[in-house]
Amino acid sequence: MALLKIETLTCEYRSNPLGIDIKRPRISWKIQSDLRGTMQKAYQLQVTANDQDFTTTIWDTGVIQSDESIHIEYGGPELKTRTRYFYRVKIWDNFDRESPWSETAWWETGLLTSDWQAEWITPDPAGIDPLSEPAFLLRKEFSLKPGITSARIYGTGVGLYELYLNGDRVGDELFAPGWTSYHNRLQYQTYDVTGLLQDGSNAIGVMLADGWYKGNLVRENNRNIYGDRRAAFFQIHVTFDDGTEKTIVTDNTWKASTAPILFSEIYHGETYDARLEQAGWTSPNFNDQDWAGTIIQEMPITQLVAQENVPTHVTELLKPIDVFVTPAGDTVLDMGQNMVGRVRFTVSAPRGTQIVLKHAEVLDRDGNIYFGNLKFAKQKVEYITKGEGIETYAPHFTFQGFRYVKVEGYPGQENGLPLENFVGEVIHSDMERTGEFECSDPLVNRLQQNIVWGQRGNFLDVPTDCPQRSERLGWTADAQVFIPTALFNFHGGPFFTKWLRDLKADQLPDGNVPFVIPNVEGGKGSAAWGDAATIIPWTVYQTYGDKRVLAEQFDSMKAWVEYIRRQGKNEYLWNTGFHFGDWLALDAKENSFVGATARDFIATVFYAHSTRILRDAAEVLGRSEEVREYSFLLDKIIEQFNHEFVSPSGRLVSPTQTAHVIALMFDMVDGKAKERTAYELNQLLIQNDFHLNTGFVGTPYISLALSKGGYHETAVKLLMKDDFPSWLYQVKKGATTVWEHWDSIKQDGSFWSDQMNSFNHYAYGSIGNWMYKVVAGIDMDPAIPAYKKIKIEPKFAGISFTHAKAAYESMYGRILSSWHLTNEMVEIEVEIPANTTAEILLPKARLVDVLEGNKPLVSGDIHSYMETIEGVRLTVGSGSYHFRYRNESGLRPIFTEDTRIINFLDYKEAVAVIEKFAPGITKPPAIFSTKARSLKELAELQEANLTVEKVKAIMEEVSKLEWGAFLVN
Repeated sequence: MALLKIETLTCEYRSNPLGIDIKRPRISWKIQSDLRGTMQKAYQLQVTANDQDFTTTIWDTGVIQSDESIHIEYGGPELKTRTRYFYRVKIWDNFDRESPWSETAWWETGLLTSDWQAEWITPDPAGIDPLSEPAFLLRKEFSLKPGITSARIYGTGVGLYELYLNGDRVGDELFAPGWTSYHNRLQYQTYDVTGLLQDGSNAIGVMLADGWYKGNLVRENNRNIYGDRRAAFFQIHVTFDDGTEKTIVTDNTWKASTAPILFSEIYHGETYDARLEQAGWTSPNFNDQDWAGTIIQEMPITQLVAQENVPTHVTELLKPIDVFVTPAGDTVLDMGQNMVGRVRFTVSAPRGTQIVLKHAEVLDRDGNIYFGNLKFAKQKVEYITKGEGIETYAPHFTFQGFRYVKVEGYPGQENGLPLENFVGEVIHSDMERTGEFECSDPLVNRLQQNIVWGQRGNFLDVPTDCPQRSERLGWTADAQVFIPTALFNFHGGPFFTKWLRDLKADQLPDGNVPFVIPNVEGGKGSAAWGDAATIIPWTVYQTYGDKRVLAEQFDSMKAWVEYIRRQGKNEYLWNTGFHFGDWLALDAKENSFVGATARDFIATVFYAHSTRILRDAAEVLGRSEEVREYSFLLDKIIEQFNHEFVSPSGRLVSPTQTAHVIALMFDMVDGKAKERTAYELNQLLIQNDFHLNTGFVGTPYISLALSKGGYHETAVKLLMKDDFPSWLYQVKKGATTVWEHWDSIKQDGSFWSDQMNSFNHYAYGSIGNWMYKVVAGIDMDPAIPAYKKIKIEPKFAGISFTHAKAAYESMYGRILSSWHLTNEMVEIEVEIPANTTAEILLPKARLVDVLEGNKPLVSGDIHSYMETIEGVRLTVGSGSYHFRYRNESGLRPIFTEDTRIINFLDYKEAVAVIEKFAPGITKPPAIFSTKARSLKELAELQEANLTVEKVKAIMEEVSKLEWGAFLVN
């Protein structure tokens, strides 16, 4: 029997979300089908309120003729507060099949109206100094009658809180309520605590620490940025089987004390004295007679919003791989991976034993643990034992970025640490993993792992620049350059929706966008930094088809473009103000962080880019007047750019790699000027021995610009370089995350300046976007977002490995592109999810050679196919496909002395070159593009039309030349 079913129902990107406050939530689903080419033709969606059996519905769409299956907006009656809504879907497809109803899913509303009865409370200053360092404990006992049917806690706190009920921790979220623009927006959380309450006596407890709200941020001794009082705000709603309810809220009847946490800071770590624990403080019948009272506290909070981002969790446990003593005599744990989170340890020791953990990312060249790059962050955890048997501890309100942990004071450590007593807990926003990439080159695979680990470490409620030193801020440039890579690797819809709302909240009245979001740094907008206001919402829309995020952010996007427009005397150039420029580029002057590319050049390019995005967003939203206005503005910016920065002959005035990259990437030049720009970019790479010298502005786009400009093989050589500067240089130096600097660790083992040297900085991990889209070939038609129309177009010309595979879990389902090359055959596997179509390119294939599933191409499952100069192009519907064709006119491996590197080039072209440039050549052909390197005799050259003797003679001659070596990186 044919299979057609609905799976993976989500509401606002999430499965069964609890406590949302969106008035018109959107529903999405995926379709599973065993027939190729399945498309949805119609759907029916039903919603009930508190009725899982659907005996009555509050909204039934009826049969809607549509292929839409993502972001279907609820259109029923106004939602009620604190109510669970169940929904289900069925569809009809293009084979006249009707699916069964999906499994039932639900969402539950939080507090939609002014149902808040709680008060902000903090300890009474008469009993506890409100500015004291120890964390606060707040508690209240209450009694409940029998017949509890449901219970929810709604609440929040400032800075960070943990919630307890009857002795148990409520939920497993960490760092609640998250970091927002606190004066404008504060998230509250919803917890289902039905199973934690009991008839009779109950007790609730809250532990409060400084966190981002009032802790040390940005600069040393810079505290109380948002406020100087911790406070809690909670209420419990209990429903009984007789239909009655009871509400318990924070008020001045609560009691307060201080916690065993004597000190806890985001940057500095935590000090915990287990001797001060008060056993049972979150349980009923605890004696709190000596506790202080609480007072009502006025708080500068303007809006409470339901949890928007996915929560932060412990997502993985890492066991240390080694313990050793450094030359300096320190006992150090090696986690084997630069991670972000905390160490949990177990110990049995006499009362008052002090154990200290100090966290760092790397060892210096002498083998000693290196703390120099932490700036003033201490990353230190201290634990004082209570001496009552086995004790287990992990810090509550801090996180560290580290691979190595210096351990002091652990009992018996002079005889070696028991590794089984330590575990690393990896912490980040618990986003769904959606992307994967792997290939036949182990160094490139390690690079991909580094990219993913860097994202995990820096996506902790906000997209931070680094997780270890005294910074850890939401730098806008880092986020915008990395977002295409980020949204491939993990589902970032809720993550970036929340962060964009903070960007909009912190945007200045004149449209200026601060350097970091949430804004704790100040500073005025810089090109490529403030452009996060346009680039990120547009990328979220492109990835998920989310028009709502565009609508929400449109005024912010427009305000940013208009802010730029008002700068300087010429509204079509941005040549005034402060700019970071091509930050950390290697072509910077001595003692400068700013690359050589002219800052007004960069600023004007990004001005155009943001204007183009704004125009396109206006078109999506049907804002025709703005489409006309910003189309005109874009044309004028490009016209002025060419007048100001491009010579009449097409030469860019800024002769840097980055200038050429962004001019190409953002379509600032056209015609002959575009051809020249691409050619000169390629020449700049050749002249630099295929090494980049770009910074934060140029690096994210350099490989894309090369492939787009017709120099894909140069982009490949750039990736495969493993000496300084390159991505693989970091890998060969032992990196397990991406570095901030190309030479964070220099070739002699010394470090870049302590002033700014992160070993977990994801910006340069943006190369991942090119690996997934170009090398593996998964992309979309930009006019049809969310991968509704997929493009599979792998580029393996010049690639130095034999296979690559990428898979992506889109809003519609799994997309796969996998290719494998041998001397004889090319094999390409593709998976396309139901309710989508795809255009596939089989590079350098001929129709007569192509087999699909061991059969010749035939119409039917393959919608259309044609042979082009690039290869065979096909359009297909959903399903799995396996293409095979002869490599006769395609790509052949040539082995070099470095057996890890395998290069591919059109074989016939290679033969023609050799025939043309026989011994005695005096002029280098274009193919001879790198410095000479000794070659293995090409006896391994399979199916060669050349004799081995002739190859030897040619190679001997070529190896004498300074300018080149045949087919070698």
